[in-house]
Amino acid sequence: MSKSAILLLSGGLDSTTCLAWARAQGFDCHTLAIDYGQRHRVELDAAARVAAALGVTDHRVVRVDLRAIGGSALTADTPVPKDRDEAAMAASVPVTYVPARNSAFLCIALGFAETVGATDLVAGMNVLDYSGYPDCRPEFVRAFEAMANVATQAGVEGARYTVHTPLMQLDKAGIIRLGASLGVDYSLTHSCYDPSPAGLACGTCDSCTLRAKGFREAGVPDPTRYSART
Repeated sequence: MSKSAILLLSGGLDSTTCLAWARAQGFDCHTLAIDYGQRHRVELDAAARVAAALGVTDHRVVRVDLRAIGGSALTADTPVPKDRDEAAMAASVPVTYVPARNSAFLCIALGFAETVGATDLVAGMNVLDYSGYPDCRPEFVRAFEAMANVATQAGVEGARYTVHTPLMQLDKAGIIRLGASLGVDYSLTHSCYDPSPAGLACGTCDSCTLRAKGFREAGVPDPTRYSART
């Protein structure tokens, strides 16, 4: 009998790879996409495509409008950084960091897990190609896992929650190789922070830069539709 898991699915390269990994591990996945007022809302359509393609029967969208607090280029009228090299990306936390986003998302996933009786959460955090986001580090994930086990009814009644982050120690090329080995169709995914009105990737934001580099280094053809080819 398969075991249920809650998977945060943005429709991007990382979370899609996580979904393929979770299914390969035998999990029955309930996927959760968050509409948080992001400027790249096209990713919600990608999440729905991915969920359908990978046979997810329970895909839900939760709306939490983080524009109300702002503080990020993804939720406010602030320019998205473009044409940066990796040294610049690693120099400081970028303006595309959304305050407490992963904390909020995992809390919603945790609540969802309680309602369906799941104790496994899956998320695509990555410490190598993480663009300086503090809530993508192993320290954050373990701290959240500890909190989940003391802050829920299921936890105090003996359930033990586990947050799986199978991509944590992989670079983008490694993630793509893993996904390719699991049959992931990356043409379904979207990663760009500043897409065109037609949904084309800009090709120059940090996310596009890391994605394109990953495909080159993995030796896998890049199916991304760019408005400006990298």
